[in-house]
Amino acid sequence: MKYEVDLTQMCPATFAFHVISGKWNLPILALLSGGEPVRYNELKRKLSGITGTTLTNCLKDLIDYGIIHREQYHEVPPRVEYSLTPAGKELVPLIEDIVAWGARNMHVSG
Repeated sequence: MKYEVDLTQMCPATFAFHVISGKWNLPILALLSGGEPVRYNELKRKLSGITGTTLTNCLKDLIDYGIIHREQYHEVPPRVEYSLTPAGKELVPLIEDIVAWGARNMHVSG
């Protein structure tokens, strides 16, 4: 059973961290941050250890948050590509800043 979160009851910071939390959300965003659309199988291939179900669920969540866009082409065989939305592109430099902060400060703890 999936844990349901009422996003309307969150403060903006909690919402932002909820969007990027989870084992796979940041790696997915990193792969999509190159700017070019990425196909499902390419994402799965590059995310070593992720199951198809987990990838599908993460992609659905990120679509629901308005961070990524899913484009389905009516071809044979079917082709589906994922890319960042404007909100997703806006998130990338913020994540890069958090990563830089972590690199500068991880030696401080422990």
